[in-house]
Amino acid sequence: MTHSRVGIGVVGYGYWGPNLVRNFVSNPSAHLVSIADRDPAKLLASRHLYPGVTVTDRYEDLLEDPQIDAIAIATPVRTHYELALAALKAGKHVLVEKPLASSADEVRHLIDEADRRGLTLMVDHTFLYTPAVQKIRELITAGELGDVYYYDSTRSSLGLFQSDVNVIWDLAVHDISIIQYILNENPVAVSATGSCHVAGSPENMAHITLFFESKCVAHISVNWLSPVKVRQTFIGGNKKMIVYNDLEPTEKIKLYDKGITLNASPENAHQFRIGYRAGDMWAPNISTKEALQTEIGHFIECVRTGAAPVSDGFSGLRVIEVLEAASRSIADHGRPVWLTQPLTAPGSQKVALEVVSAVGSC
Repeated sequence: MTHSRVGIGVVGYGYWGPNLVRNFVSNPSAHLVSIADRDPAKLLASRHLYPGVTVTDRYEDLLEDPQIDAIAIATPVRTHYELALAALKAGKHVLVEKPLASSADEVRHLIDEADRRGLTLMVDHTFLYTPAVQKIRELITAGELGDVYYYDSTRSSLGLFQSDVNVIWDLAVHDISIIQYILNENPVAVSATGSCHVAGSPENMAHITLFFESKCVAHISVNWLSPVKVRQTFIGGNKKMIVYNDLEPTEKIKLYDKGITLNASPENAHQFRIGYRAGDMWAPNISTKEALQTEIGHFIECVRTGAAPVSDGFSGLRVIEVLEAASRSIADHGRPVWLTQPLTAPGSQKVALEVVSAVGSC
């Protein structure tokens, strides 16, 4: 970079683009140079709000502008790969709205291109930057929950129906990224079922199960046809349990000192008595700072220093591998699909089979 602030271009000023633009404008280390969109009305709206920013209907203008060091992409998923690849080839750092691309192969190509050119490639997994999710990761890493047994999430609302992706690529992507971040463990297999209730559109509701080599099993329920908006997650460990409600204005996380105790009688070691432990509930103080503000600051810092982002290309790749496996499982009526561990770890498929078989047969 030849200037003190990071020059930014944003392509896409539809649903998410205005949020990116607002946060880039408010960051003192960023200089929003230009906004690109094909819709003249959206360009007019952005020019009205940010009169000092150049607007254009040609993406090529962003690629050719020497003032622009990095490009943020907030366009339909089907366009992510082509736009991100063009930006990398033009020597620009890239931030892409989730999911990173339409396939794992496309993501691998983007990772290789960014690595070869020494550029930052980051995916906008915004929830990883929320104070609530960061606190949950901190609690799990510190051992507050003990062994994590389950992650059970419901993410539903009425709309927004997408034309180019189904509900898991739109909503479940959040939970998949959160799970892999807070557990620091990748699933070995995935099973999913889904339903489509609108002719000519993709699945609008789905249920996903992720299996891990540890004791943990994750269930994700996503739905575009819910009468109410729900963003609630239960995380249970052998020591404590968490209820995370993202719609709560203040107490988003509640940590419960509740659980069970198992005691075997001396004369019958195979027989267990289950006891119940009910302790206090604690709601930790959570910062109200906007996650996207934190994320934008992190992206700029990574561009400046060359550090790897929390939600880097590999993070995006792992999420898309799970999304692809879930999509294949839906097409096969819920049959479990193994993830890529067998390529590097002989016998991993056998482990995954044993994990899946063990669930529900305690």
